[in-house]
Amino acid sequence: MDRSSTSMQCQELLVQGLSLAMIFGGVLHFICLMKSHAAYGRYVDTSGSSMMVPARLAWFLQELPALLVPLLLMLITDGNDGIGRHLMLWTFCLHYFQRSCIYSLLTKGRPYPLNIMLLGMVFCSINGFLQAHYLLHCATYHNTWFSDACLLAGLIIFFIGMGINIHSDHILRSLRKPGEISYKIPRGGLFEYVSGANFFGEIVEWLGYAVATWSLPTFAFAFFTICFIGPRAYHHHRFYKEKFKDFPRSRKSLIPFIF
Repeated sequence: MDRSSTSMQCQELLVQGLSLAMIFGGVLHFICLMKSHAAYGRYVDTSGSSMMVPARLAWFLQELPALLVPLLLMLITDGNDGIGRHLMLWTFCLHYFQRSCIYSLLTKGRPYPLNIMLLGMVFCSINGFLQAHYLLHCATYHNTWFSDACLLAGLIIFFIGMGINIHSDHILRSLRKPGEISYKIPRGGLFEYVSGANFFGEIVEWLGYAVATWSLPTFAFAFFTICFIGPRAYHHHRFYKEKFKDFPRSRKSLIPFIF
């Protein structure tokens, strides 16, 4: 796949700048989040003065821009009928359709701080623009691209990760009966090996996506994902170990058998 710009429509400096900013932001998030966890979900401070949003509404609004922005750019972009760019962009949209329109309706999470939801909306808007603009205006695809090994391997990895992520979310939702608010040790699936199976699945998704597209914007997003939800898996693992005496000691935080 030739990733060189093919038209003046490609804002190459903007793409590079946003990608590098995402990598830099990922490093900063990793440093901060390894010291203290992000204040949402089980770590939210309910005694604070932050406005709270119901979990289902918050997840819907937070993830929705990453779906709508690419769809809007596809609608207003002419002359980009190549199967390559649309295949990858629809793959990106598939994840965010699942997160905004399916996951958000099923989640049983705690109320969400408004400020974190708004920050999530900003990030999803910027990232949705970055990924869509790059694929629609900057990437070019040869006729042999569809048989490219990186594409095939990346898509397989992406859908394996998506399957892990969805299955792990299902396990987490099934832990509580209606009305319960207490936490339990998740069991089954990849949770037998790691505490953050849902996070591991999402990381695998975006690594696969980056391999399939083989571009700076997608690798920057995969890197940011690792930096942002990797520490959350670590904090969840520590939470389980401290709260439950019967927690499986062989279980790792994020990467089976390793970490």
